[in-house]
Amino acid sequence: MTEDMTGAPRELGSQWYDSEAGPLVRPYAMTGGRTKPGPTGVRFDLIALVTLDPGAPGPDGMPLGPEHRILIGLCREETQSVAELSAGADLPVGVVRVLLGDLLELGCVTVSRPVPPAQLPDERILREVIEGLRAL
Repeated sequence: MTEDMTGAPRELGSQWYDSEAGPLVRPYAMTGGRTKPGPTGVRFDLIALVTLDPGAPGPDGMPLGPEHRILIGLCREETQSVAELSAGADLPVGVVRVLLGDLLELGCVTVSRPVPPAQLPDERILREVIEGLRAL
């Protein structure tokens, strides 16, 4: 046994383990140093919904890391937002976005992006439609 910088005991060969934080893997190691999701540069909003594609090939024959498999497992249970996936996988949002880009390119997931507010119908028009229907 040796001691780390704080004086806490540490087993030999366990430089990637912190007694309080657990296993240490840096985000850049999980994404291969990438900071943007895929060559297409897709932007995943926090509220974008991610669904496992039912026609997707099985993850067994694909070059997926353990974090990719965690995200697939979470999507298998139900459709989830990017923020929910980040919390469920206990990974930073930036890492989840890069990993989702990989899964999207492999055809494992589909992403439903939120409708921009500029494309939503005007509330005034909707009220006029409701008033018109009530008049009938």
